[in-house]
Amino acid sequence: MGYLGQLFGLDGKVALVTGGSSGIGRAVAVALGRAGASVVVVARGADALTATVAELEAHGCRAAAERADLANRDEVRDVAERAVGHFGEVDVLVNSAGVNPRPHLDDLTEADWDLTMAVNLHAPFLLGQRFGPAMAGRGWGRIINVGSQQAFRAFLNSGGYGVSKAGITALSRSQAEAWSARGVCANTLVPGFVRTPLTHHVAADALAALAARTTVGRNGLPEDFAGAAVFLASASSGYITGQTLFVDGGLSTH
Repeated sequence: MGYLGQLFGLDGKVALVTGGSSGIGRAVAVALGRAGASVVVVARGADALTATVAELEAHGCRAAAERADLANRDEVRDVAERAVGHFGEVDVLVNSAGVNPRPHLDDLTEADWDLTMAVNLHAPFLLGQRFGPAMAGRGWGRIINVGSQQAFRAFLNSGGYGVSKAGITALSRSQAEAWSARGVCANTLVPGFVRTPLTHHVAADALAALAARTTVGRNGLPEDFAGAAVFLASASSGYITGQTLFVDGGLSTH
């Protein structure tokens, strides 16, 4: 193994990526696979899952897919057990799946709130509870939670979505406190605005305004998260935990 492989290689590791069939999750899943991990992608859509696995396999990666509705707690628990049946226990957990019903707070219903919290916060909590202690027992693990700018600043009807992402950022810190002394690093990746299926509803004028708020002059692409995810999943991040890494083109500083 060369020097870069020693720093960032994931040979022999098993990664589980929720939301791994599209957007940031898919880009992260492919990046982890190409860095050497065996990857299990979890999402709802069968066709998109099949396409993601095919892309990974085209790069020579070991990959598998599991369908699950992460709003359902029983399905979350069940998919966690099915996932380990493919390549063994999970070493790298990436919680990228999310929903973003964001009506004006005047119109936010309890159903909107419950769905948002279930997918964006409770599912990552349950998966962390399943895999975090097991990682700690083996003395090595990585948890990467995908957050949002709206955990830190309100815009475009943050509503319950911003609250859920503030929670996921705090969850990373709690997971770091609980397990880092036993080799498990937990961190949050915070995107800027990224054009994905989750953000397809944003109007063109808003897209231009968001790009103008960055310092690099553009909105993000899913591929912008590949390197950051490999770094946080690798041995190189062993002294980085409980942190929030903004991958946002300078949006948070401008």
